[in-house]
Amino acid sequence: METMDRRKTLAMLSTLVLAACGGGGGGSDDAPAPVAGSPEPAPAPVSPTPPAPAPSPSSPSPAPAGTSYGSFSAASLGVGASTNGAVAFPSDNAWNRDISAEPVDANSAALIASIGLNTGLHPDFGSGTYEGAPIGIPYVIVSGTQAKVAMRWTAYGEESDPGPYPVPSTAQIEGGPSGDGDRHVIVIDKDNNRLYELYRAFPQSGGSWNADCGAVFHLDSNDVRPGGEPGWTSADAAGLPIFPGLARYEEAALGPGGIRHALRFTVVNSRRAYLPPATHYASTKTATNLPPMGMRVRLKASYVIPSSFSTETKALLTAMKTYGMIMADNGSNWFVSGAPDSRWNNDRLNSELGQVKGSDFEVVRMQGIVTG
Repeated sequence: METMDRRKTLAMLSTLVLAACGGGGGGSDDAPAPVAGSPEPAPAPVSPTPPAPAPSPSSPSPAPAGTSYGSFSAASLGVGASTNGAVAFPSDNAWNRDISAEPVDANSAALIASIGLNTGLHPDFGSGTYEGAPIGIPYVIVSGTQAKVAMRWTAYGEESDPGPYPVPSTAQIEGGPSGDGDRHVIVIDKDNNRLYELYRAFPQSGGSWNADCGAVFHLDSNDVRPGGEPGWTSADAAGLPIFPGLARYEEAALGPGGIRHALRFTVVNSRRAYLPPATHYASTKTATNLPPMGMRVRLKASYVIPSSFSTETKALLTAMKTYGMIMADNGSNWFVSGAPDSRWNNDRLNSELGQVKGSDFEVVRMQGIVTG
């Protein structure tokens, strides 16, 4: 999450650098945590987009065998562990909905232009390390017997779900133990289907943690955050969960159709507005040509995924056509979030995703925008 009084700019390097850590630093759109406003009238309906072209080798395949929506009981344990087919939330959740045939937003062209028509996608994840830290947003899967420890909220306690949380003392921190960025910590309790996420998290002696804020999500329900309220932030600026939108190698390696959910991305300038399932904004700007938190984009049906691209990139781009990407934070334009994994090929990710430009995307029609 990124607002003026909490996250300062992480300088993003040029595309010559393999990948940057920090979950989309480099944003310039900052503001104090706001309160919710009133719904903005939905735009007038527009004509549906043309039917998608005939299926190609990169078209989505049926859900892989073993796919389980909302149940993580079969997941493995550990840092970056396999979910073994588990997908966050029920199949009809907003994160998992096929939006490939939904209408284009009437203001799509201007919104995309504000993010960058000629800017290529950038993977904010990869293999190896950057400045000594894993590249991407790490997570850990624990069992239901993991000891819960005390949480002390240092900035947004009034918008945080109360502890204790089952956060191991060895949980990986985004950016590493000495990182000065978002310092996200993500924990999945596989036996109780709960997701715990922290922002600006610091381990303390005795096993407790200090964090700016924290949120608990129910992975087995469409009531994803029973303790939350409209207008609340989370570990993400949009008030959304982070884990469901991460690109993970386990899914990408399955090829087209292996990723069964939307992905998370960032922009430099956002609007003082949010769109469900987001619950929070992080901007003082009100221009309607800027994207609200929760805005969903999709890769155009007319975009032909090159056959020369890697299996993993084909999977990512196919997911962007089918489920789209949800704007969840202020950061660098068109930065796509993911989890670290030694099996990612950084060179191919950067080269291939960088060839996909902002002009290849369109905004899915937005309804129910909340403004400040």
